[in-house]
Amino acid sequence: MSFWDERYDTDAYIFGEAPNAFLASQRERLAGYRNALAVADGEGRNGVWLAEQGLAVTSIDASPVGLEKARRLAGKRGVSLTTELADIADYAWPEGRFDVVVGIFFQFAPPAMRDAIFAGMIRTLAPGGLLLVEGYGPRQMQYKTGGPGILDQLYTEELLADRFSALDIIELRSYDAELTEGNRHSGLSALVDLVARKPK
Repeated sequence: MSFWDERYDTDAYIFGEAPNAFLASQRERLAGYRNALAVADGEGRNGVWLAEQGLAVTSIDASPVGLEKARRLAGKRGVSLTTELADIADYAWPEGRFDVVVGIFFQFAPPAMRDAIFAGMIRTLAPGGLLLVEGYGPRQMQYKTGGPGILDQLYTEELLADRFSALDIIELRSYDAELTEGNRHSGLSALVDLVARKPK
């Protein structure tokens, strides 16, 4: 059993059942889009919320235990989503497939892998599609309230502006905020948010 399988192997949802606060704050931007990809979606809290907004959601993760919990959460909420067992380091990122791509706290990838994932996210966005990304910034090394604890895997505004320069950046900001996401992501956190759109 993998690290993530072991972590998810409990009845409780370790990051909670509510969507990420940044994602939920973007609700109005989702109007008019048809489908979404939830990257490294774990137990499905974000993918299920996207489905509740009327999107056809594909939730990908490397943990079958997490994906099973995602399907259970979707059933509990009265929505459906497609789950796909995939290591995002090897995911095909089908070109132009998704109207919305969401990546929340997937900072387990070292820089070269991370950059390949970022490129894949751009590739799989349809023209006019919306990208939503949230991760931890460098001050998270002091707060230690979640994240990888590896400086090279944290985000800065400059990093995201560079890697997503092919997109039209709508919002990019770093700030500190209190997070309450299950018992794994709680307390003062250093966050970096990106909202961007792929040119038509």
